[in-house]
Amino acid sequence: MGSQPEQRRAADIVRLLTLYRPLLDAYVIDFFAEGLWARLPPPWQAALATAAPPQLAGLLGAGGGAGGVAWPLSLLAFAAAARALALPRDGGGSAGGEGGAPRPPCQSPRLHPLLRRHVKPKKQHEIRRLGKLLQRLSQATGCDHVVDIGAGQGHLSRYLAFGLGLSVTAVEGDSRLAATAQRFDREVLRELEKMGGPPPRRCRQTPPRHPPCPLTPRAPHHVAGRLDPGAPWGEFLLPPDPPGQQPLARNPLGGVGGAEGGQRVLVTGLHACGDLSPALLRHFARSPSVAAVASVACCYMKLSTPPQPPGCPLGYPLSAWVAGLPGHELSYRAREAACHALEEYRGRLDGENDSLRVHCYRAVLETLIRAADPSKKHPGVQTVKKAHALSFPQYARLGLPRVGLDPAAVPLDSEAVGAMLEQQHKVVAFFSLTLLLAPLVETLILLDRLLYLREQGFQCALVPLFNPRFSPRNLVLVAARIPLGTVLSGLDEDGSEDEGTGGAEPPGEGQSPPAPAARHQPQ
Repeated sequence: MGSQPEQRRAADIVRLLTLYRPLLDAYVIDFFAEGLWARLPPPWQAALATAAPPQLAGLLGAGGGAGGVAWPLSLLAFAAAARALALPRDGGGSAGGEGGAPRPPCQSPRLHPLLRRHVKPKKQHEIRRLGKLLQRLSQATGCDHVVDIGAGQGHLSRYLAFGLGLSVTAVEGDSRLAATAQRFDREVLRELEKMGGPPPRRCRQTPPRHPPCPLTPRAPHHVAGRLDPGAPWGEFLLPPDPPGQQPLARNPLGGVGGAEGGQRVLVTGLHACGDLSPALLRHFARSPSVAAVASVACCYMKLSTPPQPPGCPLGYPLSAWVAGLPGHELSYRAREAACHALEEYRGRLDGENDSLRVHCYRAVLETLIRAADPSKKHPGVQTVKKAHALSFPQYARLGLPRVGLDPAAVPLDSEAVGAMLEQQHKVVAFFSLTLLLAPLVETLILLDRLLYLREQGFQCALVPLFNPRFSPRNLVLVAARIPLGTVLSGLDEDGSEDEGTGGAEPPGEGQSPPAPAARHQPQ
């Protein structure tokens, strides 16, 4: 057993997931086709069969249950263990408390209006919070050059460059998105020219709700290319997809990322998909010129896992510690579940939202599909818009043609279908149990990455940076070649500003940062 808290937590998670692997690996669409309800312990079945959605929300929440249900002790122990082992996700200006529908984010008052164009409020919240962290990393490391990997349409890059005055290289594998990002940059530059040039950028401490600091005319540099996780930092680019230009012989970052004499850089990826996040960590670990990395992951189901061809790097596991734990393997279904939004679903349960019936609809449809054609299992039925507002026959008539079946040849109003639809509450209860395990899978994956960096002697921490109620993938892995205490201190001070709740101002020039906030850091 490892001595580090992170090692012990990872080992405990693996043991718990092993105990409940049949639940973890189950697809809720198989609820009727494979008799998933019967797999639950009989005492759990009895309690869950009579539980109302708000009571299930209580089981998912920190309170451990709601009044009126005598939960079996084994179920309470399962729920308590799952909650205790998952990394805390509160932070980043969380508001609203337990229960209720997630509070939608507002336009960020601290983000310049030109940087809010084309950016949804959720993304505004994310780029401002991550930009704040990268600004602190820049000050602590003395690096003012940020490489934004998987930059997409460049929203984060624009904020870092125009809003914070950092030198930014935005790397995006889709050449069409890179072209869109450049077009958005040109819009900002044109508006700045109309304003006659920006006034000085830096702002000293200002009263709350003061307009955001003015912009600089410093646009990011965009590069269309994909990250090669096995190449040296100075040569990491592959041609973009779709190819918009000839393959690049050298990394256009030039000497910026070189290990010898090049300028040090910070590397970030906001919701870097699948194997892209582990690739960022590998580049940081083996490239001395990368001073720090801030990685926000997503799409865990796209991670490369064993077995892989020789020479192909794994996305999970990364660390020697997790790789050595018996039962550490995570199925595609388990990694897919880790991408679900527990807080959002808990809000739907608490409000008894009509959308809860959709899982039952899909499970009934799966049963009908297999009865009509046993060769079809888990066919890709595209999302039916506003399915919760439809009757089941209406829903099925839209879904069946998408898998090559004629709705007229499938009985949609039979007694068997009616009997399955009457078990909607059981489907909801079963899915709620699987969601209790989802944060554990995400925690294990992120701890594996943290331990990978720890094994190589780096300073690192996992920080809940965004509000999880509308940004579920809110944990950022921060790693640097310097101590992180001053970087992470006071990050929560302005966490509520994006939601318009009047949080405290960040420290102005010459001021000392607030006292360090509690973080999940190595001891």
